[in-house]
Formats: sequence, C-alpha cells, structure tokens
Amino acid sequence: MKYLLSSIFFLFFFQTIYGQSSNITNGSRTGYTMERLEIKSGNSNLYHSSVKPYLREDAVRLGLSVMESDTSLSNIERKNIQDLFNDNNEWLGINDSKITLIGGRNYKQSLVEVGMKSPYFKRKKGLLKHFYKTPANLFEVNQKDFHFRANPILNLGYANSKDDAQPVFLNQRGIEFRGGVDDRIFFYSNIIESQARFANYVTQRIKRDNAVPGAGFFKKYESSVFDITDGYDFLNAQAYLGFNVSEHVGVQLGHGKHFVGNGYRSLLLSDFANNYFYLKFNWRVWRFQLQNVFAELATEAKRNARDFLLPKKYMASHYLDYYVTPNLSIGFFETVVFQRNNQFELQYLNPVILYRTVEQVTGSADNILLGLNGNWNLMNRFQIYGQFILDEFKFNELITDNQGWWANKYGYQAGVKYIDAFGIDQLDLQFETNTVRPYTYSHGDSSSVYSHFNQPLAHPIGANFQEFIGIIKYQPIKNLFLELKTITFKAGESEAGTNWGDNILLSNNNREREYGNELFQGTEYNALILNANISYQVFHNCFLDLNYYQRSKDSFSDALDQETLYIGGGLRLNSGILKLDY
Repeated sequence: MKYLLSSIFFLFFFQTIYGQSSNITNGSRTGYTMERLEIKSGNSNLYHSSVKPYLREDAVRLGLSVMESDTSLSNIERKNIQDLFNDNNEWLGINDSKITLIGGRNYKQSLVEVGMKSPYFKRKKGLLKHFYKTPANLFEVNQKDFHFRANPILNLGYANSKDDAQPVFLNQRGIEFRGGVDDRIFFYSNIIESQARFANYVTQRIKRDNAVPGAGFFKKYESSVFDITDGYDFLNAQAYLGFNVSEHVGVQLGHGKHFVGNGYRSLLLSDFANNYFYLKFNWRVWRFQLQNVFAELATEAKRNARDFLLPKKYMASHYLDYYVTPNLSIGFFETVVFQRNNQFELQYLNPVILYRTVEQVTGSADNILLGLNGNWNLMNRFQIYGQFILDEFKFNELITDNQGWWANKYGYQAGVKYIDAFGIDQLDLQFETNTVRPYTYSHGDSSSVYSHFNQPLAHPIGANFQEFIGIIKYQPIKNLFLELKTITFKAGESEAGTNWGDNILLSNNNREREYGNELFQGTEYNALILNANISYQVFHNCFLDLNYYQRSKDSFSDALDQETLYIGGGLRLNSGILKLDY
C-alpha cells in the first residue's frame, strides 16, 4: 500500500509542479548521476535533460522518485544518489517528525506520509561546531523561509610534459555561495582566481585567438617556484539572481553560460566560452520547456592591460523542448547574434517569434542559426541522441545542383550512451560523432560571428571538421572513478593570410572561393587524443586525481605536426576536471 500511494503521488505531483531553483554546476557528479538515473529509471519527463545547467530541485525530485520506485539499486548506486541528496540538501526536510522544510516544497510532507525517511543527513558534531555539519557544505543555514550554503573551491594540478622543460600547471582557488528566500528568490555566486600553464596546443590556440578558453581578461604569469615563464593569470566569476514568477515560470539575471544537448559536445550552444551577462526565462508546463536567453557578448578579447570598453554584440536564443513520449524528447533551437552600436535590438525580446521574421522586418543581415535536438531512452540502458545545426543554405545549391557552395553551412551530431554495459554495474559507454562544414558559425561581419570573447559558443574546434569520441566510465567501488576517453578528428586549417572556413572568428567575406568547398579543405590534419583519469574521493566532493594525456597531430604540412604527452595528478574540492579536449 505504501508503494502504491507513493507511485500515485509521484505520477501526479511531479508532472504538475515545476518549481525553479538554483542551478547545478555543469560537469559535476550530480549532473552525471541525474543523466544515469534518467536512462535507468525511465523517469525522463521529470525534467528536460537537454537543457543545462540542471536545477537542484530537479535532482532531488529525480533521486526521490528512483529511490521510491526501484528497490533493486546496487549499493554504489544508492551511495551516488545519497551524494546527490547531500549536494542539494536544501530541498530535503531536516526532521521527519517535525517536517521542517527547506525550500518549502510540500512533497516532503507527502513523502513522510507514505513512509519514506528523509535522506537529509546531518552529523552529530560539526568541525569546530559550525562547519561541515553536513557532508557537502562548509557552512549552511536552514530556516523555513531562508536557506544558505557556502563552500570553498580548489583545483590544483601538476604534470610533467614530454619534450617540454616547463610543467603543465593549474592553481585555482575560490569560494561559492548560494541561497534562497521564500521559495521564490534564489541566488548564486562564485569567484575563482587562477594561475595556469597549459599544454602546447592550448597555448598555441591562446596566442592565435588572444583568449584563454573559458576565461575573460588574462595576464602573463611567471613562477620561480614551478619554473614557469609562459603561464597565464586570470580571474573569473559567475553569479545570478533567480525569481519564480509562478510554479511554471522562472527568471534569472546574471553572469554564466548554458549548454543545449545530451552529448559530450554541443553544436547548438555549449559552455566552452567565457561567462556572459544574460537574462533567462524558463517556461515549464505539461510536456514543454521553453528557455529564452538574452545575452550581452564581447566582440573581441582585451588586447592589452590598458583600460578600455570592449565593443559589444548581443545574442537572443530560444529552445523549445517537447516530450513526445515519456522517453522521447525533441527540441527546436534558434539563435541570433547581432551588433547594434552597443544597444539591444528590442524586437528580439519577443520570446515566441521566429527570429528570421524579425530580421526581415528590421532589414538586417544578422547571424541566425536554426537547430534540432533529440534524445530517446531505450530499455533502461540506452540513450540515442543527436543534433542538427543549420547556419545558412540554398535548396538548389545544396540539393539540385550541389557544387560545394560556400554558404551551405550546417553540422550534425549523433551519439549513443550505454549504462551498466554488459550487465556490469556502473560501467558506462558513450560514442559520439560530430561533423561541421566549413564557414559554419561565421559571418560576413566578423563582429557578429557565433562567439564570445574570441571563443566559440558551440564546438571548440570551430568548423571544417569531423570528430569521433569514445568514452568509458567505470566506478568499481564507492569512491573510485575511472575514465578513458578517446577523441579522433580530421580537420582542415587555414594558414596565415588564408580563410578556409575553420576559424569562425574570420569574416567569411574573405573566403578562398565561392564553389568547390568541402570538408577538411585548407591544410588537412588528423588528431588523436587519449585521456585517462583516475579519481578517488577522499571525502565528499574532494578528489585526488591521476591523469594521462596524449594528443598527436599529423598534418599534411610537416611543420604543423605536434605532439603532446603528460602525466600528472591533482587535488580538487568542489570543482570538476578542466575540459580542454580539442
């Protein structure tokens, strides 16, 4: 009877109430646990997994649903779900008997009524009485109408690189805090100070684009302690204020980034670039989620230490996701990047209009991209997903008389995930392929390309490539995480003074030719990346890492060949692994 009541409760409540809460950091263990649980449980319609960052309340909702409905979970799976609860414990009741609520959601009361014990975990004694009273939070405050969390951030890494006298080095320190008031207003902020020396291919990219991946303004960094003369020093911050207009509509204003899709990469909108200022609306009702993002971007990176105001451009983006069935989701994506002398085009604020019609009404030639995204969960083991991005095309040039016209710009992604592969608990496999034609994401006005701070807003390679990705993840015991990643891609690159469509920052008005354009044009090269990581969780969200990284580039021009190999380790606290695989 208890499980029957619980099932009825979840089916009704979780399909009708969609509160908006603070976000889960992209790349966290919680996000990965959510994606596994979605596939394994079939509870796809509890949240829209192609829209990231995820919400903390969604994580708790999903975890509670799985714990109630599936009694065959392994001990490791239960431990991972408990970690998920610990990371998002503001959405759990503190005390089963008094039903003290954090976040104010009434479903905690209903959970107790059907006999489920609250998974909120609190230690009898904290560190120095006031700290780490719960596993995930250095400091927390819980009141009926207010909650607050504060945590340190640390990411230290050191590796010796083959054929390089200087080490690969990372030193990140920071702090984050989040909270909420009246189950209606939510806030989050972090600030991270970084010093780093990157592998040779990353340094080469920084010099080409004058931009550190994922960062904004930077300066040179030298260290006599680590014998570093060509490192980088940069400061980054993320912050937002969220407000629940209703149970189905939420608004956020802040600095951050977003990701659309279910893959390792996104061809629509990724989190590779620096944080940007945005206004976001989330509409969640029935089987639909509509996300509108209006953002202010930088047309270039800061060229030197002298103070000056960076030129601005703007982005308006919307993504509509729909669950055709509980396990099949299809989404439509549209975005536009434009420049208006440092002012926003107000007509793009319409959240439900097609941006192409606005472009025609205003008489502009803005950079508009259309896309499709889909995912299908099968047999509680598989997820098939894919994307299609369309930048520009003419039907007759592409279909009836295809001669490689330069403006047939599009890309596509296909992938599959296989969890608990071959019946082995916590062994997960993923395969993905991405292809993007030359000049995709670029524009005639170089200030309107699909970029921010000289960094792509979609795939980090840019365009003019085909990529294959294979990932194996395995958790043999509760606190040990193994990952093996293989990435191979073929691409064409532009040498000095040319533009073959790989570098999206270049104006496509300076293209090499009108017709005869094809994948890998320019100087063709092949690249292979092998990356192995071993992570051991010493205590909650504190990891010791050991990693091996190899990147080999074989170019048709021998002078452009490149080899990168390093072995190292590190320590992370409340931080993910830095992802620089391109």
